[in-house]
Amino acid sequence: MNSSRTITHSAPSSVAATSIVSSRLTVETSSAGFTDITREVAKFLREARAGEGAVTLFIRHTSASLTIQENADPSVLVDLTTALDRAAPEDGGWRHDTEGPDDMPAHIKTMLTQTSLQVPVLNGRLALGTWQAIYLVEHRSRPHRREIVLQFIGATR
Repeated sequence: MNSSRTITHSAPSSVAATSIVSSRLTVETSSAGFTDITREVAKFLREARAGEGAVTLFIRHTSASLTIQENADPSVLVDLTTALDRAAPEDGGWRHDTEGPDDMPAHIKTMLTQTSLQVPVLNGRLALGTWQAIYLVEHRSRPHRREIVLQFIGATR
């Protein structure tokens, strides 16, 4: 049985993708957890003079990841950390522990999440939902310097 619903969409827009603009974002993490990088990505789009297109983010590491998640209630990030820790606990009997007991769990957590994201850009702005933010997720317990490649593909102003 179908419930009643309304479905609408905006009129399509079209632009020629005439530019590719790239940059690297370096983030210093202090320990495991989520770092909101939404403002830095928005700043990159302003500097790139982005119009319509898409921005791709790619993290160049195997023990940290990227995600789009809730930005209003911090308990969401706490619960996500708990879920990842349950999925890949440090005491899981892992063979690979070259850099410590959090080494293999960090690789598993990265595999369960994402190393790249693509976000539409409309009129120079990230087309994120009201409660969405872009996060770097550090899976290691000690500080790291993480590098994210940013690339805008689309029309510039």
